[in-house]
Amino acid sequence: MFLAFREIGRAKTRFGLLIAAIALLVFLILTQQALQTGLITSFIGAIERQSAPVLVYSVDGERTLQGSSITPDLEAGIARVPGVAHTGRIGQRTFTVAIDGRAQSDAAIIGYEHADLGAPQPLSAGRLPAAPGEAVGSEGDFRIGQKVAVLGSAGRPDLTVVGLARDAQIQVTPTLSVRWPDYVAAARATNPDAAAILPNVIGVRPDAGISDTQITARINAALPQADALTRSQAAADTPGVTAVTSSFDVIFLLFALVVPLVTGLFFLIITLQKSRALTLLRAIGAPSGVLVRALLVQVLIILGGGILVGTLLYAPLSQTKVGSLSLRFDPAAVLTWAVLLLVLGVASAFAAIARVLRIDPVEATTGEGGR
Repeated sequence: MFLAFREIGRAKTRFGLLIAAIALLVFLILTQQALQTGLITSFIGAIERQSAPVLVYSVDGERTLQGSSITPDLEAGIARVPGVAHTGRIGQRTFTVAIDGRAQSDAAIIGYEHADLGAPQPLSAGRLPAAPGEAVGSEGDFRIGQKVAVLGSAGRPDLTVVGLARDAQIQVTPTLSVRWPDYVAAARATNPDAAAILPNVIGVRPDAGISDTQITARINAALPQADALTRSQAAADTPGVTAVTSSFDVIFLLFALVVPLVTGLFFLIITLQKSRALTLLRAIGAPSGVLVRALLVQVLIILGGGILVGTLLYAPLSQTKVGSLSLRFDPAAVLTWAVLLLVLGVASAFAAIARVLRIDPVEATTGEGGR
């Protein structure tokens, strides 16, 4: 311990720069992690956080909420499948809206027929719609009491935000959840000539004793034109989610390689530079274990300091909003990356440790201690 702290004290700039480099890498890793989580949540959050345990798409909808369309015959067929206890219509479209009569923007509106089949859950504030013209808005995009007008050629249906749901966006768009009649009214405002407003998916709740997986298998077997998925499957299989996850995983892999590479090279170079001093210490009786422990203490101080500083830099950023993405501090992600980087960093110091263990005290008397 004494050797480790003494050397750090004599080379504050050198070790300080390495801590700063590790901190910057940790900050970038955690920021990328927050962006990935925020992007995926904003893309499929409304699917993950709705009350229907099973969603049934049309096969040609390719598992996209807005691309699917359920015909009356298919809807009736789903309700007749043995084991289906309850069904409800769910629809989603994107509209141009005016908020409080001023700002205009795009917003997704999700309509549901029954509160237990498609309503957002849980709510972070307020309540679910109980009367015509009420809506639950995605937290961070709307406030309770705001008036939202759907702009269209056939009138301006007005909605009042009475509740907020956290992480309830769809397609990275501010999202409102309303009862089915209000959704139909909004759809007709933008397309008054539509013969019928069809649901995009059907929410299903199975009978008691039948699992969500079992009912999806029954529906898919009975109706070739139906594509039934559990709630988690519907979220994970949404087109684009896998591509986003894979892209970020490549970035995380590169970061995971850079941190141990930087740490390992630094300590290997430092060990080679001070090889004469280490040889002399071994010659006067310092055990190799003492030198190895000093090296490991330095590695832990550098990595621990870098992780701490990087996390402190990331903390205020994680409370901000980037466009429609809401970022937040994720303790689990911070802990996971901290442990991973500590393990990789210590492992990367093995080359320097091996060099210390190879030091022969006799070299101090032959003038070869610097080789």
